[in-house]
Amino acid sequence: MRDFFTEELEALRKRALDRHLREISSAQGPEVVIAGRHFINFSSNDYLGLANDLRLHEAAASAIDEFGVGAGASRLISGTQSPHLRLERALAKWKGTEAALCFSSGYAVALGTIPALVTKNDVILLDKLSHASLIDGARLSGAVLRVFPHNQLRKLESLLEWARRKHPGKRVLIITESVFSMDGDRAPLRELVKLKKRFRALLMLDEAHAIGVIGPNGRGLAAAENVSEEVEVQMGTLSKALGTSGGYICGSRTLIEWLINRARSFIYSTAPPPAIAAAGLAAVDFLASPEGEKRRLLLWERIRLMQQLLPRAGSQGEDVAAGSAIFPLIVGDEKAALDIGAALQSDGFLVPAIRYPTVAKGAARLRITVTAAHEEAQIEELCELIKRRG
Repeated sequence: MRDFFTEELEALRKRALDRHLREISSAQGPEVVIAGRHFINFSSNDYLGLANDLRLHEAAASAIDEFGVGAGASRLISGTQSPHLRLERALAKWKGTEAALCFSSGYAVALGTIPALVTKNDVILLDKLSHASLIDGARLSGAVLRVFPHNQLRKLESLLEWARRKHPGKRVLIITESVFSMDGDRAPLRELVKLKKRFRALLMLDEAHAIGVIGPNGRGLAAAENVSEEVEVQMGTLSKALGTSGGYICGSRTLIEWLINRARSFIYSTAPPPAIAAAGLAAVDFLASPEGEKRRLLLWERIRLMQQLLPRAGSQGEDVAAGSAIFPLIVGDEKAALDIGAALQSDGFLVPAIRYPTVAKGAARLRITVTAAHEEAQIEELCELIKRRG
């Protein structure tokens, strides 16, 4: 067994696909400390700079004083503590839905929710660039799975026609992200909703990278496009712009009740620590406030600055308007991407090289994420270094 793993790891190294953990000896923020050295951090999804925010600190500390550290067991076994219910009520109000349900992670949301929505002989139509958790949840469901090319509505339409013809009377579920995590582009949501309604399908929208960034008070792309009521299953995360940990589903009360009874990753997982739920509530309250909206608008000032200084930041190298806080710089070769990332790190900047299987083979890239906590000078210096290195 040891020899097997040794050989497999060596094969990964030869293809520049091996990965290593990097110890950060500081809080997440626009600057982090690695091995005693300070780096300007453009790797984090902490879009609003809330991961080390005092409001979240205080909410978590107060919850520890009242509820302790651990949740004890699954919420269906040892009961649901008040912070979890408060957070879910706030999420539902903020997102404009009847109810919400929180999970231990965004990955757990997908693995629990999708198999609860569809089963064998139902149909899932999945955007090709959807997150691994959505792919795994779709496979786990046992439903008939078809993948359509990224944001290609004509192909999706033909698949919907096929699904209704070949699987009459069965449930059809369209799954996509609102903002795609590696390219930073958006789904054509209004058109997706039109297709969904026309073919009487369900739509599951993962808003992980849109929450806190897009829409009024950061409520996501569905709110920005004014189609929230048309999206049956709204998925999101607490671990990016909201600065804490966990994931959620927002939707109808009957959907949430069904997930409580059928989402295995919810039923059979110990509840998140109450302090995390309390911190999540503080983050939602902040986003829903005028101060939170001001922070979101500051983020967009930083995004526009990056767009201005890094004009060829589209996923294919073309000039495009920034649709999110994610800027991919396509390199192509895996080793070349690693080398550029290492060169930037030697200059004091932490920018991750993303490689297969996270992205397609030959599509390795640097993935830059901008936050509201970044200073203009930090963005300017990074862009100047990238231009200097070609």
